[in-house]
Amino acid sequence: MSGPHDALPKAEPEAFALSPGDTYQQILDRDSREVPEVLRWRSARELPVVRVPIERYVSQEFHDLEMEKVWGRVWQMACREEVVAGPGDYAVYEIGDTSIVVVRGEDHQIRAFHNVCLHRGRRLKDGNGRSDELRCPFHGWSWKLDGSPKPVPCHWDFPHAKREDFHLPELKVGTWEGWVFVNPDPECIPFEQHLGELPRHFEAWPLADRYTEAHVAHLFPCNWKVAQEAFMEAYHVIATHPHLLPSLGDCNSQYDAWDTFSRAVTPQMVPSPHLDHAPTEQEIMDSFLLQTIDAPPKMPVPEGMTARQLFAQMMRMNLQASVASVQRVSDAELNDSIYYTLFPNFHPWGGYSKINYRFRPYENDPNRCVMEVFLLSPFRGSRPAPASLRWLDVGEPWTNAPELGTLANVFDQDTFNIPNIQRGLRAAAHEHVTLARYQETKIRHFHTLLEKYVNA
Repeated sequence: MSGPHDALPKAEPEAFALSPGDTYQQILDRDSREVPEVLRWRSARELPVVRVPIERYVSQEFHDLEMEKVWGRVWQMACREEVVAGPGDYAVYEIGDTSIVVVRGEDHQIRAFHNVCLHRGRRLKDGNGRSDELRCPFHGWSWKLDGSPKPVPCHWDFPHAKREDFHLPELKVGTWEGWVFVNPDPECIPFEQHLGELPRHFEAWPLADRYTEAHVAHLFPCNWKVAQEAFMEAYHVIATHPHLLPSLGDCNSQYDAWDTFSRAVTPQMVPSPHLDHAPTEQEIMDSFLLQTIDAPPKMPVPEGMTARQLFAQMMRMNLQASVASVQRVSDAELNDSIYYTLFPNFHPWGGYSKINYRFRPYENDPNRCVMEVFLLSPFRGSRPAPASLRWLDVGEPWTNAPELGTLANVFDQDTFNIPNIQRGLRAAAHEHVTLARYQETKIRHFHTLLEKYVNA
């Protein structure tokens, strides 16, 4: 079902053709602070997939195969730990037709159960909340927070229902940096094996020490992979965000792939090599801040300072109340987009960006999906309460979520193409999409792993 792919010969990272201009490593060499070792790591491995069958995005048959062989077997992020902070707190996670309830027990252990009553099949919980039991609203069948059954109403009428047979079906659970992961496969690989070396990458940026400042979900009329892949490369900037070219080194980006995750790093406050002239430092800053023409500069760049240095300095001032060591943090960590993808659908960002993404199918439809944005912010003192989830419907602008700030405008540009990609794929006369050898490394890495799952 995965279809054929074109193979490329093995090559050393230096054999990749790169765009004109500085490499990302050369940009790091000019940083005003020492950069963390993790940004010096490189893993530009060769990958086999350079063409992807269109059926992967439009076929119900392939979607059903994904539901069985990927979502039924892979570790996937379900929620933040702060949503299930105390005993009785629960969160509902859904993927396709599968509904899962994640709950914190009286023993403070996090567990996950299939969110289905074992009597007549009604979902036990319809959303997030808090309760001292998992009770079905239909007939009142109930379970303790550890999944063990409580006495059945009219128990005399169920002599055939043995208590030991009615423990809620439980899923494997893992936690990392404040995220809760679940796996429906009782024979799955250990969670630590799925993470691989990813925890080492985030030692400098502990996400567990942040709280959810915003959580926004958007429904889209496209396959989940179409939406996800729009956020896995900077190649699209020249056409989708041309106004950002003076301040975004799109094809200066570095792309890396490890076993179960990949990374892209796109430098900010660095002009794109696509430009035929060198912008001034003020033009770089104005581009980044979406400065309107003829308006006075929102942030004047002093003579002798670069826009990159100035913005990093401003970020240090903004973070000094919540990050004790911020004066030692490099310009790169405060400016650049450092975006990871952990297979299959989780996208945590490194550095001091707040952004994290999750993409998943909506219900059981290959033509609909949900994109979620989590903004995680550092704090000192008591942890603030996590933001409530805001849903945006098909066609609704991201600007209807003011908690996203100026990011909403960029997301509107990013997602403008998404419905038309799905329409185009359904109408296509050709059979494959073709991927760039280097700039679409993350997408190629994803499909390489996807093939392994669906062919297993």
